[in-house]
Amino acid sequence: MTTDLSVRIGDLILRNPILTASGTFGYASEYETMVDFNKIGGVITKGISPEPRLGNTQPRIWETESGLINAIGLDNVGVKDFEQSKLDYLREIDCAVVVNFFAESTEGYATLAHTLGAMAGVDALEANISCPNVKAGGREFGVDPAAAADVTSASRESTNCPLIVKLSPDVSNIGDIASAVADAGADAITVANSMPAMAIDIDSRRPRLSFGRGGLTGPAMRPIVTRLVYESAQATDIPIIASGGASTWRDVVEFMLAGASAVQAGTVNFVNPRASVEMAEGLETYCRQCGINSLEQLVGAVNMP
Repeated sequence: MTTDLSVRIGDLILRNPILTASGTFGYASEYETMVDFNKIGGVITKGISPEPRLGNTQPRIWETESGLINAIGLDNVGVKDFEQSKLDYLREIDCAVVVNFFAESTEGYATLAHTLGAMAGVDALEANISCPNVKAGGREFGVDPAAAADVTSASRESTNCPLIVKLSPDVSNIGDIASAVADAGADAITVANSMPAMAIDIDSRRPRLSFGRGGLTGPAMRPIVTRLVYESAQATDIPIIASGGASTWRDVVEFMLAGASAVQAGTVNFVNPRASVEMAEGLETYCRQCGINSLEQLVGAVNMP
């Protein structure tokens, strides 16, 4: 028996539900000798901004007992250099290419969505809305339903490319945000970005990171993201992509039972570069052994009390 592992995100069809998370996989070429791209659903690039960014100074990563805290500062080559120096390679790999992007204003998101969405070889876009809105005193777009909807709507109107919106976990009701961006035109949502966190050196009494605080990722995030995925699935019918703490195929199944249609491999890439491939292979074996013909039999199938 074969299992249909394909997933639809807007007009994009992934061969299987495994994606690599933005910020953990570079621009894909860094993993060329370690990952069989034709065995995963797709790669999500490092976040792209209108102009190049250097990011924060070192140290900007601190390992925790069950993950890591990072304050990279969204460093990237910028949209112009991305098209000139990164996109040719991405066009040649045998999986979907999703470009993560961000800006400092609603207009900036719209412009970047239009530019990136028009590039040959870009199969979908992922808008990172966990960024400060400089026109609103630095408040993140992703923590306010109205602001999140505005960014989504502006991006949607600027491109026909499948649009994924990456949500923040640091909200009181993620269902409100999920519903708002779905109504504004998102084809799917990623749940979720990193959780604000901090670590302090007790000898120097200084933060471990040069920026002072950062975002927690890795296995410690998985139970939190599982809840957020479940709550998002209760609020909207668009596909949900789980991101946060997946390390094995079992984690993939757990996220799917909670309501995810696809799952991103993130921090685990630093520990096991082949994790995404192993997740896809393990999921296929699990489905075959359990007599599952389609992933629709798994998505949201948790038996709640």
